[in-house]
Amino acid sequence: MPLPNRVRPDGSLFADAARGLLFGNRGGKFHDPATEELPTRLFATKQWICCVLSFKGRQRNVWGRYYTELFFCDEVTALAAGHRPCVECRRADAHAYRAALVTGLGLPEVPLFPAIDERLDRERRDGRRKRLHRLAAESLPDGAMIATPEGEFLALRGDKALLWSPSGYVASRPRPPGQVAVVTPPTSLAALVNGYQLLWHPSAAEPA
Repeated sequence: MPLPNRVRPDGSLFADAARGLLFGNRGGKFHDPATEELPTRLFATKQWICCVLSFKGRQRNVWGRYYTELFFCDEVTALAAGHRPCVECRRADAHAYRAALVTGLGLPEVPLFPAIDERLDRERRDGRRKRLHRLAAESLPDGAMIATPEGEFLALRGDKALLWSPSGYVASRPRPPGQVAVVTPPTSLAALVNGYQLLWHPSAAEPA
């Protein structure tokens, strides 16, 4: 049975056989290794990162003593959930992400990554609930994720809105107009607007 360690765009966890393209963590262990059940807590610290699946040949006992390992369909999903690139295994991506958000937000100096984590934490959750941001769809960059009233998640790409699933994008719809409920935190939106190139699931190229 798969563990409930897959991540939806809203940051919630669930069990599914699809592993996805990236894994990550939320700053430590917040699951119970004995039961391996869905955790009641959502994170250990404010450091929510997304990582490559393989790095320097390291082997991990998933959901063991030290970390609550999580898996994402792709980086669009990870950023929507409130994660950022890992500085260790994705150093170039982490620095590109930071440089893009500095430009996008007009920051007077380059922040340390803990300061970015603090900022993302304010934007990604309202207590235990996901914080949504009402924004004009026309202003959103490719890679922004929105939530529909029906509980679906749509990733914006060009003039399309791609229907998210754990194993990839399964349908293509026209990009919606007007105000939408944006799942991706504004800090990550600023990075996307200013050139950060994220990792899409291959299905985004030709959704069903």
